[in-house]
Amino acid sequence: MLIIKKLYFSHNKATILKGISFRALRGEITTILGPNGSGKTTLFKCIAGIWKPIKGNIVWDGKKINDLSLKERARIFSIVPQDHRPSFSYSVLDVVITGRVSYLSRFSSPKDSDYQIAKNSLKKLGIYHLKNRSYTKISGGERQLVLIARALTQNSPIMLLDEPISHLDFNNQIKILRLIKKLSRERNISIVMSLHDPNLAMNFSDRVIIIKNGVKLKEGHPDRVITEETIREIYGVDVIILSFYGKKAIIPMEGKNVFDNNLAKLLQHAS
Repeated sequence: MLIIKKLYFSHNKATILKGISFRALRGEITTILGPNGSGKTTLFKCIAGIWKPIKGNIVWDGKKINDLSLKERARIFSIVPQDHRPSFSYSVLDVVITGRVSYLSRFSSPKDSDYQIAKNSLKKLGIYHLKNRSYTKISGGERQLVLIARALTQNSPIMLLDEPISHLDFNNQIKILRLIKKLSRERNISIVMSLHDPNLAMNFSDRVIIIKNGVKLKEGHPDRVITEETIREIYGVDVIILSFYGKKAIIPMEGKNVFDNNLAKLLQHAS
């Protein structure tokens, strides 16, 4: 279990994170949801050890890990960034094999066994045929799959995904989120990801943490956390949440039209 305890972070005398606490369990997806500027990326960088919080603890399996080196943390956390464009035209396999760096000594090279792990990750995600392609010449959806393959190759118990679908079309968004959900179950890993879209957070998360202005507002199951009142509070938008065939959808309302609201409720009941 990953436990974040009262995390604070400041930058240029401004406090970005203000005492955020939450838990992320193995085999589950925990989604950090909030508007732009709420502190989601800052939170991820503090957890990963890229930035150092001024106060608070990060605990994994009962052990405080605040002071671990980046290499030591890399055996606990694998990171999938929003976007990644290397300076050189590496092959897909070269990008994925970097997931083994934390297991190598300073001047050693990856072994055959490391390459086999990387190839297995590519096969797992159905992109083995891309292994010799230039990473910079494949599509955005394929690049995101490559980054997830690199994270799997790292073989860490926690995967951090910072807006993993922000640059993808709708088809690839759903494809990636379904894959992430499948991996969390099959690998029994803790997945912590950030999203902008509350609809996707509601339908692809086991647990949702809502933050705004660096403060945690709510935490829990999506059905209890993502409500019409909460959406209004964090985004300033009037919505109605409808259920269709076991799934939920957040529909923006134009103003506070009572007739439209009642009609939407009737449609929900009919479904």
